[in-house]
Amino acid sequence: MKKERTRYLRFIVNFWSVIAFVILILNVWIPNRFTEIIGPTLAIYTGALALYSAEKEFERWKFYFTGRHPGEVYVVIWTVLILGIFIWKYSVGSPYKMEPEIIATYIVVLGILAITKKSKTFFTEMKGLKRADLSRDR
Repeated sequence: MKKERTRYLRFIVNFWSVIAFVILILNVWIPNRFTEIIGPTLAIYTGALALYSAEKEFERWKFYFTGRHPGEVYVVIWTVLILGIFIWKYSVGSPYKMEPEIIATYIVVLGILAITKKSKTFFTEMKGLKRADLSRDR
């Protein structure tokens, strides 16, 4: 049951990631054409990412499960996207205006990665301590 839910949430995050990236790229390509839907799209994306990350952390701590879907991928994609937008805008003199929601979403993605990385490190340390306690009891 838990893996099905996680797979479903991962699908939702990936779906909204694609939608968000396509809208953002189109909004740069056709300057400011899709501005009115960027905020709602990124809000849904951020919510889905937060739910997925929370679910993964819950699984880690409840079931002692460490998955293999690194959050760094999202950060790398967002970094490339943000840098690409800046380079495009200033190299071709585009009239495109970046919406503040884009930078806010990037900061949220960085924050979620930082929190989950710290949680994973703490979990690994706690798991190591429990193993050490078990081996001393023998």
